[in-house]
Amino acid sequence: MAPPVTERGLKSVVWQKIKATVFDDCKKEGEWKIMLLDDFTTKLLASCCKMTDLLAEGITVVENIYKNREPVRQMKALYFISPTSKSVDCFLRDFASKSENKYKAAYIYFTDFCPDSLFNKIKASCSKSIRRCKEINISFIPLESQVYTLDVPDAFYYCYSPDPGNANGKDAIMEAMAEQIVTVCATLDENPGVRYKSKPLDNASKLAQLVEKKLENYYKIDEKSLIKGKTHSQLIIIDRGFDPVSTVLHELTFQAMAYDLLPIENDTYKYKTDGKEKEAILEEDDDLWVRIRHRHIAVVLEEIPKLMKEISSTKKATEGKTSLSALTQLMKKMPHFRKQITKQVVHLNLAEDCMNKFKPNIEKLCKSEQDLALGTDAEGQKVKDSMRVLLPVLLNKNHDNYDKIRAILLYIFSINGTTEENLDRLIQNVKIENESDMIRNWSYLGVPIVPPSQQSKPLRKDRSTEETFQLSRWTPFIKDILEDAIDNRLDSKEWPYCSQCPAVWNGSGAVSARQKPRTNYLEDRKNGSKLIIFVIGGITYSEMRCAYEVSQAHKSCEVIIGSTHILTPRKLLDDIKMLNKPKDKVSFIKDE
Repeated sequence: MAPPVTERGLKSVVWQKIKATVFDDCKKEGEWKIMLLDDFTTKLLASCCKMTDLLAEGITVVENIYKNREPVRQMKALYFISPTSKSVDCFLRDFASKSENKYKAAYIYFTDFCPDSLFNKIKASCSKSIRRCKEINISFIPLESQVYTLDVPDAFYYCYSPDPGNANGKDAIMEAMAEQIVTVCATLDENPGVRYKSKPLDNASKLAQLVEKKLENYYKIDEKSLIKGKTHSQLIIIDRGFDPVSTVLHELTFQAMAYDLLPIENDTYKYKTDGKEKEAILEEDDDLWVRIRHRHIAVVLEEIPKLMKEISSTKKATEGKTSLSALTQLMKKMPHFRKQITKQVVHLNLAEDCMNKFKPNIEKLCKSEQDLALGTDAEGQKVKDSMRVLLPVLLNKNHDNYDKIRAILLYIFSINGTTEENLDRLIQNVKIENESDMIRNWSYLGVPIVPPSQQSKPLRKDRSTEETFQLSRWTPFIKDILEDAIDNRLDSKEWPYCSQCPAVWNGSGAVSARQKPRTNYLEDRKNGSKLIIFVIGGITYSEMRCAYEVSQAHKSCEVIIGSTHILTPRKLLDDIKMLNKPKDKVSFIKDE
């Protein structure tokens, strides 16, 4: 179970840093300010604080810098923005001339390094109105206590599109991602050893070299002007193609299942109770969500009614089986239980909604998917003919095209690539000619599709003794990588370092690892080192779960996992389909 966020968590680390570097920096007792944010900083603040926290820091109003606003000339304004031309231009419009200034004065805090061209533009236009101008080096979103995102979903297209015309865009996005990753390390106060997965593509290698260089520069010129040596922590950078299976498999742990099967947007779940439409945000302030999000749906369905009964047993208001309608009645009778019960009702609705999608079609599908992914059935018998597992899925009229494509992909991954003739036949049989790029374009991620790969598939850890549900036997690859990194078992040819490797990372000191007792290495680990993971091109909810599970099992090392964005299978397939389209056909979210 994940510890409470207040105790140990990326969100509270980020909030404390923002408090210290922004609010404490410009605080005057009894002075209120207006706060201006752009889209990125709006997400950043929303992820780590509430409006009440901002009020406590003397902020009366929070406004979007891009929108037209009425001037409030008697008040000072605090700008917390990204160093982009769009945000800087909006700031300059607010201070166009002394008579037209929207606010009394400005305090500007940039999330990251501000290019000289933009800084000089500000200096030339309105330096007299500026009280402070600082870079605070937090250019990522702390999504959960151990998960971060750079919020650059378009990086997927730039990093994996085969179009040579995108080279400049790719270079720019690589530079920007490297800057952002350095701010993750800086916020955690780490100067980690940087490693990367060497094959089959070179994105991870390129990004790792950039990060290494920028870390070196950052720690030469950080606020204390002291060069910070390498810490005990490691940063590992991986290309998305390292584990295609985990991105398309149906997951049955609660969070992964809900985001895959239900239309949850911006962590907002919509449901009906008592005939009314309601909304709930799935967030870490909800202890129950943190407690059950990584559990298997079967466990969740047992657990929530138990919790309901515990609450209701104080008054025997509900007899027998706990139903949603009985709970609604209970809430009316006992208002002081309302908050507790509301959360239970939300999660029970969420679990029931998942099961309503699961029972008719997905349940059967999961068995086939697990057999294809693992190459063995629930009894541990080897699957002799993967096509015999796949065909019943393709012939089932109740599965939609996405589910059939996911199954075809698992089949191709299981045999390590197929022939053009076989793929054509599958595409025609299922009548998915228009969607065939969702399958073919995986090759741009370095995943063998056509022709079959000559290289054997990587060996997996034997987890046959671990207790699992029959329909959840697959373990994401990331878990093997995390465990091997902590136990110092990653092969240095496959996972090279970018810099000279100090003894603390490989347990070796001056002699070889074989001669040196492992205890010294483990002692180093006990100092609370971190393993920071970055995946180029998205991570799945099941991979996020692995970070918590491994941290829980290896108390001496905390895993922090992050990516360009968070994936769901459907969104990923849509993105893969667009990889061979020209850039102007693909709509992007992020502003330059």
